[in-house]
Amino acid sequence: METTPTSNAISTRLPLGWQNKVHSLSKPSLAWVEIDLNEVLHFEKSLLTLDQKASSNVTEISQIAEDGQIQYWTISGRHRLQLSDHAGVGHLSLYSEDGLIQTWHFTLALNNLITQFREAFEQRDELLKNFTSQEDPNASVISACPVCQSPIPINQTTCIVCDPETEIPPSTLTLFKLWRFAKPYKKDILLGFVLTLLSTAATLVPPYISMPLMDDVLIPFQTTHQMNFELASMYLGGLFLAAVFAWGLGWWKTYILALVSERIGMELRTQTFHHLIQLSLEYFGTKRTGDLMARIGNETDRICVFLSLHLLDFLTDLLMLFMTASILISIDPLLALVTLLPLPFIAWMIHYVRDKLRYGFEKVDRNWSEVNNVLSDTIPGIRVVKAFAQEDRENKRFIAANQRNLEVNDRVNQVWSSFAPTVTLLTEIGLLVVWGFGIYQVANDKITVGVLTAFLAYISRFYGRMDSMSRIVSHTQKAAAGAKRVFDILDHESSVPDTKNPIPLPENIKGKIDLTNVSFRYGNRSVTKNIQLQIQPGEMIGLVGHSGSGKSTLVNLICRFYDVSEGSVKIDGIDVRMIDTQELRKLFGMVLQEPFLFFGTIAENIAYGKPQASRSEIVQAAKAANAHDFILRLPLGYDSLVGERGQSLSGGERQRISIARALLIDPKILILDEATSSVDTTTEKEIQKALDNLVKGRTTIAIAHRLSTLRKADRLIVLDKGEIIEVGNHDELMAVQGTYFELYQAQARHAAEIAQSV
Repeated sequence: METTPTSNAISTRLPLGWQNKVHSLSKPSLAWVEIDLNEVLHFEKSLLTLDQKASSNVTEISQIAEDGQIQYWTISGRHRLQLSDHAGVGHLSLYSEDGLIQTWHFTLALNNLITQFREAFEQRDELLKNFTSQEDPNASVISACPVCQSPIPINQTTCIVCDPETEIPPSTLTLFKLWRFAKPYKKDILLGFVLTLLSTAATLVPPYISMPLMDDVLIPFQTTHQMNFELASMYLGGLFLAAVFAWGLGWWKTYILALVSERIGMELRTQTFHHLIQLSLEYFGTKRTGDLMARIGNETDRICVFLSLHLLDFLTDLLMLFMTASILISIDPLLALVTLLPLPFIAWMIHYVRDKLRYGFEKVDRNWSEVNNVLSDTIPGIRVVKAFAQEDRENKRFIAANQRNLEVNDRVNQVWSSFAPTVTLLTEIGLLVVWGFGIYQVANDKITVGVLTAFLAYISRFYGRMDSMSRIVSHTQKAAAGAKRVFDILDHESSVPDTKNPIPLPENIKGKIDLTNVSFRYGNRSVTKNIQLQIQPGEMIGLVGHSGSGKSTLVNLICRFYDVSEGSVKIDGIDVRMIDTQELRKLFGMVLQEPFLFFGTIAENIAYGKPQASRSEIVQAAKAANAHDFILRLPLGYDSLVGERGQSLSGGERQRISIARALLIDPKILILDEATSSVDTTTEKEIQKALDNLVKGRTTIAIAHRLSTLRKADRLIVLDKGEIIEVGNHDELMAVQGTYFELYQAQARHAAEIAQSV
């Protein structure tokens, strides 16, 4: 890494805001992007450029500061860029074989532009070739949007900032990433390829046999009126055997490759879902349920269909073209040359529409996901929709999403509808040319009628396969678009990664929690600051404070749903970042304000954290949670279905089942997050009895809106703006008459006013 001041002429290929600050960067830019955070996460703009190093085919990354200073890093084939995000901040990291070299930070609003920059980095060799082919040595493959000054690559016509529907078009090369799923089946794939080769060869035998059948049997019969039935039978037998072999080999290779593609599709779905559920809560906070469902369901299914059908057809077509062309050239080179004349035009058309189709299908996928998003919002929330009589509104949302989907499909179909008929027209013209030239050759005794007949048979196959290959372009681009959306999940790094060498937890874990200088930032906003807190085993701690004071954030850091920005969280002296995530989460039992129940029986929901639990253990947990009696009143008792998200039960009943679920796993540390705030007073008393059973002998951290429910806590921690401002039990804090006193008095007055109004 080097630093240099800038001088000389203005570089007009950069955005306007930087042209007056950069004076000596005369190297051609492959890509550039503006970042908005510095090393300490303060707002400070700088420009990253990916450049061709002067007088060489080497690239380098430059970082240009607002004062004109430049730092740059020379790039080789061993370097890679990795994109990640954590707590609202994106990180672009440059690695070599020796490890991390540099990290740049940015707000997630720039994520698409940073992704575009990384795409250019990965394709830098191809972009360098573009430079060498340009007449202007100072030209750039990117330009600045005239409206917002964002970078627009040469292969893109719209700005991804000004056009919110525009994203990086997927590369067909993305499909090669599927090899890691196909690798375990490489022997089957090789067998399938050999069978494809043999079956394709078998289909090319009949036209070749038709030449002697025509020249040695049928045409002599017209002259001598004597049919050579023995020779005709031999040729017909050859045609029959070729057909049988083609059928058998075709069935075998289709079956083999279909089995392989289904297994690749299954493995792709499995690994995508596995990786998805390992990602942090932060990732799910920025995604729509319908979109994620579409990626794992629709997109993987589309890839599977492509692998099992269209890719197989493509390979068959490709082999057919090469083998047919070879046979045609061996029979008559001149006629073969005329036959292959339309081929360059068709190849050029395929290349021309490929990018448009790929980009179009990406937009189709995203708009279809939006349709799924409306469904995933409306159907689970149907009770709220009906309660507020918003059926018409949701219907209009669906119609609007469906209409956008139709418009995008229309634009893609407009490109495709002009492409496919043009290819068909060229193939028909090619066939007509062969007829005309063939008749001329026969008239001049250059070829026999049998040769012309064979040529026509081969050319029908040839152009039929060419037409089929042109249609495969759309399926390939659809699969590439789907693969990009799936690998967007698979390539995403969790912001809460597991350590490579976790420290095993001792068997007799006690549940002591130490927070040392804990700070957490979301983006450049500080949420908690220098938290110092020690929680003893078996102690009950209550977290108190206004909304936004950092209570839930503190719990999330202890459970390691997020990682601290500074400081450490330790359990029994072990940093939570050094504990295997699965083992860590088993220490916690959680009772949330809005309990989530899965579709299934009550027994299955109680045993969710311990699927192997016996019925007697489930019943004991339900009794301790004061849920046993109401469960027995249900038609099927513990085997009663609760409905999706537990909609067939009341809020208090769902809460008591969630308490039973927490009791069953016997956690060392208990998290109560507003567990009684959404129920009436009578139900609250029932839940409170269950909670009393739950907290016995466990380290407990409770967040409660009703401060009266925390009077039994050993200590209350009062938070304000992410800092601890008061610590003590209820009586001690009331005596101090500080923030807790004011909160408690305000709630008491509010409760009194409600009582008087009733």
